[in-house]
Amino acid sequence: MNNIAFKPYYNKDSKVLILGSFPSIKSRQDGFYYGNKQNRFWKTIANIFEEPLPTTIIEKQTLLNKYKIALYDIVEKSPLKGSSDLELQKDYTLISNLDKLLPPYTKVEKIICNGKLAYNLTIQNFNLQVPVIYMQSTSPANPRYNLKDWLDELIFLK
Repeated sequence: MNNIAFKPYYNKDSKVLILGSFPSIKSRQDGFYYGNKQNRFWKTIANIFEEPLPTTIIEKQTLLNKYKIALYDIVEKSPLKGSSDLELQKDYTLISNLDKLLPPYTKVEKIICNGKLAYNLTIQNFNLQVPVIYMQSTSPANPRYNLKDWLDELIFLK
């Protein structure tokens, strides 16, 4: 049975698109992006913009809207049962369509890929007119995560 990723979260004013690979088990249970409380994503966004840590889906969406951040995953459909990008890399069935998330439909100026797999699949499958930036994953499994790198890429939204 295939798992289907979340619908993209964006609006016409979105200035940056953050692409993950595919929702983790905890995110799929939670019903929104980066639902694993151990993932550093929401802490990173809150720290960069000096905002309280969002805990509900509504609070997360409000924070994304305020700073014009769109979220999506590069893999739209996969039979993946777990959360591992190593498994996902070998076993995905459909790459997401990014067209409606980019100009002229939005104001996206760059795409930030949250992790190596998201970056590699984006580069392999698209010839994009906006910069595509690789960022160390916010996953709790990644010991190389660096808040300053994320700050450097998102500071223009402040």
